[in-house]
Amino acid sequence: MSELIRAATPADLPAILAIEQAAPTAAHWTAEQYQRRLEDGYLLVAESDGKVRGFLCARIAAGEWEIENVVVEDASRRGGIGESLMRALMQKWLESGGNAILLEVRESNAAARALYVKHGLSEVGRRRSYYRDPFEDAILYARRRAPRVLATLSPWKPR
Repeated sequence: MSELIRAATPADLPAILAIEQAAPTAAHWTAEQYQRRLEDGYLLVAESDGKVRGFLCARIAAGEWEIENVVVEDASRRGGIGESLMRALMQKWLESGGNAILLEVRESNAAARALYVKHGLSEVGRRRSYYRDPFEDAILYARRRAPRVLATLSPWKPR
């Protein structure tokens, strides 16, 4: 199945909510919260055969991109949609000159954790009992860019 990755529109919100609500371990938001992400963040959808199959949303502040939710409908999991969404996010992050990508994920979500590592994120911490229903630790991941060095400056020479 080939999917189209594109920016979400307000018309996608019902499908986004349906996919998210059917995923018990996803972060559950209101329609208003997703609407705000349309306006002030980054919200992508994966579409196949005219239907939204998954989405990714991120918040962008001061050059840091925080991945807040990545959800693929149950029938389309393990088909590369999460990979395609992450690839699109990483490309946009690189183009934007952002300095970091951050996220937290349930410790038990091995598939998501492998996806993040594949895209260069590293485990950087843990939040004990962060999630509820069931209680579970959050594993923190980050990918940071090396600081940029100005190559046009002459080396300093003492007098």
